[in-house]
Amino acid sequence: MNTTLALRISGTIFGIVALIHLLRIVTRMPILIGDFSIPVWVNWMGLAGTIFLCNWLWWLSMKRKS
Repeated sequence: MNTTLALRISGTIFGIVALIHLLRIVTRMPILIGDFSIPVWVNWMGLAGTIFLCNWLWWLSMKRKS
């Protein structure tokens, strides 16, 4: 597999995960693991991390192409 393609696929996956984090933030959907409720602030951290990784991987793929 081409490295540029792998970076773009990975970046796209992180982008989709970021959208899922954003969806949970907007809808305030409860997530329960056993009796423990996952707070929404965890999704804010996940959103920041996945947006960073998505942008970084796409930037790397563009840099490799030129």
